[in-house]
Amino acid sequence: MLKIENLTKKYGEKAAVDHLSLEIKSGEIYGFIGHNGAGKTTTLKSVTGILNFDEGEIYIDGKSIKKQPLECKKIMAYIPDNPDLYNYMTGIDYLNFIADIFEVPQNDRIEKINRYAAEFEIAGSLTASISSYSHGMKQKLAVISALIHSPKLVIMDEPFVGLDPIASHKLKEYMREICKEGGAIFFSTHVLEVAEKLCDKVAIIKEGKLIKCGTMEEVKGDSSLESVFLELEDNNA
Repeated sequence: MLKIENLTKKYGEKAAVDHLSLEIKSGEIYGFIGHNGAGKTTTLKSVTGILNFDEGEIYIDGKSIKKQPLECKKIMAYIPDNPDLYNYMTGIDYLNFIADIFEVPQNDRIEKINRYAAEFEIAGSLTASISSYSHGMKQKLAVISALIHSPKLVIMDEPFVGLDPIASHKLKEYMREICKEGGAIFFSTHVLEVAEKLCDKVAIIKEGKLIKCGTMEEVKGDSSLESVFLELEDNNA
């Protein structure tokens, strides 16, 4: 579903991502972990087509994000770490705007908006201006807007930050549902306990370089993911 080949992104002389290669297959929840500044967000933004990159190639369902960006983005959703929404819109206006972009049929969007808004406990706020939303409410709106067109690939950068326990639980359920239906999830997180319980595979990145990846069992063995991560960080210092 997602293939990253030799991805390199530089800022001046510094390589934020340095010849990174990963493959996320259909049905997989793939965790992406590393310290602040390791290159996680740069990688995710390159995958979504937000950032250009210097070397390598990224394929989404066999299509190049460089050569076929529109085709790639039609089947993909992105939830950033800090949802930058249109504050002058109401919540419902924003969701309809996103549904229009992805050409979601009217009956389908109404059903999805009503269901997601109820499950994420934001239904009563959809007619209010987004400028009045808390960070958590904006995050919920971003999640709903990502799910509304039934994407095959979902890219998420720290998706649980700002979500309350109920919303976090519901998002995890939808992540599993997307993968059960043949989709894939690629997300970064600092919450290693969540990654350990949720992910099929995990990749650890440091200073733009991949230092370990594989199934959760292959990466952590009999240890916790936190222990392995801290040990790798020390060994690669």
